[in-house]
Amino acid sequence: MATIDEELAQFERDIRQLKIEYDQFFGGGRKRPPTEIEWRIDQLVKRYAERGGELKMAQRFRFNNLNQTYAKYKDIFRKKTKIKEEGTVQRHFGAAAKAIEAERAKSHSEEPKAGRAAAASATGAAFRMTCSQPEQEGEKVDRLYQALLTAKQQAGEDTGKLSREGFNEFVKKKTRDLQKQKNCKDVEYVVEVVDGQVKLKAFVKA
Repeated sequence: MATIDEELAQFERDIRQLKIEYDQFFGGGRKRPPTEIEWRIDQLVKRYAERGGELKMAQRFRFNNLNQTYAKYKDIFRKKTKIKEEGTVQRHFGAAAKAIEAERAKSHSEEPKAGRAAAASATGAAFRMTCSQPEQEGEKVDRLYQALLTAKQQAGEDTGKLSREGFNEFVKKKTRDLQKQKNCKDVEYVVEVVDGQVKLKAFVKA
């Protein structure tokens, strides 16, 4: 039986494959939409929605992100499929294709960054992130949170009091305070392990 982490990794691969096969469907390379992959993902989402209590915090965070991505693409595909079935795809396909390409490019650009955050935490290397407007840079704050969470788990530290909402507010306040005190724009956050303890530090960038 596959572990939770293995199933979440398969969930992520299935989302990528679903996008590829829907692209082929909209472009005329497939006669039917990829309903088999969609059904498999729906079953996994339903199963973990019912057994969410079994997930660790990091697993729940990853599942929620993947589920949000899937829901967003599913809505896009539903609309594009309706257009195709109504015979209006010729007028709108250009814009639809561009939208899907843009989403794919954005997704691919985020994956290496997320991978670096996890890798840095796993190896003990410092993870760095610079931001100036955290309320508009949610993806950056997400990666910083994940790096801190993973580092603490690797170090065996308690993460029970660490929440995404609380961390988000902390980064917003800390960034505003430093910008005001130091009259700067960018603030760099660093997650590193010092003497066996995970530290989150904030620095003003010149």
